[in-house]
Amino acid sequence: MRLHQLPRNRLARIATVDWAALTTNEARRLRELGVDEGVEVMTLHQAPFGADPIAARIGRMTIAIRRATAAAIHTEEHHVSAVAAE
Repeated sequence: MRLHQLPRNRLARIATVDWAALTTNEARRLRELGVDEGVEVMTLHQAPFGADPIAARIGRMTIAIRRATAAAIHTEEHHVSAVAAE
């Protein structure tokens, strides 16, 4: 599922980023913000009617990105495992 398709407040992990689909500036900005495979992500807000921007929590940071940029970020469901007490 791509980031712009992720339901609000659902925790996921970034599976892959299609760096080739982004401009050099977009890719550099995302890397500077810590967007990379394995990082936790959650969509917090999406503008109505499919408009921009999308607010997402990447790691511990909240960022706003365009929907087209979010489409290059592929996510997978994140399962939080509980450690059983002995």
